[in-house]
Amino acid sequence: MGQTTTSTSSTTTNSVQVVGVYVRDQDEALAFYIDKLGFQVHTDVRNGDYRWLTMQYPGQPSFQLGLFRPGPPMHDAATAQTLQAMVAKGAMPPLVLEVDDCRAAYERMRAKGVEFTQEPVDRYGAVDAGFRDPAGNGWKMIQARR
Repeated sequence: MGQTTTSTSSTTTNSVQVVGVYVRDQDEALAFYIDKLGFQVHTDVRNGDYRWLTMQYPGQPSFQLGLFRPGPPMHDAATAQTLQAMVAKGAMPPLVLEVDDCRAAYERMRAKGVEFTQEPVDRYGAVDAGFRDPAGNGWKMIQARR
């Protein structure tokens, strides 16, 4: 028999604050996300070898992108190596960056050295392009529909 659960509080607020990606080098990722994509550092703290590094995109103060290196205390060496290999191959799900003008953003970012995997194309009523960060994480850049 199923059980139904109901909330007794109507004032509870839940939201996603941090989504993380695995990177091979946090300093390299930090430079990429700041210099090439325009992110800003939100939190950068260390506890021994562990580093909690999150970025924010201007205009989205409630959302953080975590740049995390696989390894202790979360992963053993074999798991960390597997995760890094999967990211490098582009096997992780892509992230999505919405922009006002995909073609203009493509030219700006390409001039800054961003590696694109797909030039801007028109499809499904929008324009999109694909790029990767230095670790291999895939991004789709999609023009906001008007």
